[in-house]
Amino acid sequence: MTIDTSELVDSLNSVTSIPVVPFRKGTIDYDAHAKNIRYLMDNNHLEGERRRVIGIAGTSLIHHIGCEEQVRLMGFTGEQMGGKGVLMSGIAPNPIADAEELIRREASLPVPPDCYLVMPLTGVGNAEGIFRNHLDMAERLGRETGARFLYYLRNKAEREIAVRLLNESEHFIGLKIGTDVGDVTAIVEGVNAGAGIVIWGVGDRSTGPAGLGTLGHTSGINVVFVRASDAINNAQRSGDLETSQRVEDEIAAFEDIRFRDGRMYNYSAVVEAMHLVGSDAIDGGDGGPFNPRVPADVASEVAAAVEPLMKYH
Repeated sequence: MTIDTSELVDSLNSVTSIPVVPFRKGTIDYDAHAKNIRYLMDNNHLEGERRRVIGIAGTSLIHHIGCEEQVRLMGFTGEQMGGKGVLMSGIAPNPIADAEELIRREASLPVPPDCYLVMPLTGVGNAEGIFRNHLDMAERLGRETGARFLYYLRNKAEREIAVRLLNESEHFIGLKIGTDVGDVTAIVEGVNAGAGIVIWGVGDRSTGPAGLGTLGHTSGINVVFVRASDAINNAQRSGDLETSQRVEDEIAAFEDIRFRDGRMYNYSAVVEAMHLVGSDAIDGGDGGPFNPRVPADVASEVAAAVEPLMKYH
């Protein structure tokens, strides 16, 4: 059953888990992916019986998965969730005509995504062109398929158009900030009341942005340390930023590894942590496209960073 937009927006005030998609020998391991999705769905520690939000996006390596495989992956993920959560599909708009066709196909799945996260455009583009093409796409697909969109802001030059998309399109219901905390206040103040949700999109280190008005955050570590991300969101929703910061401080060393050098180990450090936990409930695979297992020195750093976090698995 399709979740209505107001309930969807409220549900996104949560942890958006963006799990690594496990690969073996360069191919998606669907059995391992099913295991990871079940772990997330079966271990929901969000207070108030809130829905688990799962996004297949950047940390999942969506940029390195072909369109045919993306459709299969999203359909499979939706089936594993059994209609009990919120499914977000990451979409790279390169070229935008292919992105539209991909969304149409995903929207026709037996269990379609509940919303689509428009990823950063690559290549040459200017702000007005990016705004106009995304607005037109949203209007077409919103009418044809009922699609709801979030904009992923990674380029500060697009800040104003990201806000405009929320304010001017009923089909853009959210904005994910992927730049830095310095952009939070202007964005939160710029979005009209009721126009959409502003989500922090740079991992679980989200207490500062929450204090400035973001609602919910994305997490690449939720698939291995689910209790940590859930505890952060529970605390933020109750206004307990002290507890949120305490948990955030515990995971900081691990997040530092993931986000260093342009997020070089964003995916592979999580895979390493999944192996170190040694749990049969999750499976990180053997490394994905462009993202092999981390080198030995980094593996030692990951081991030291995650040892105190085992209680959160």
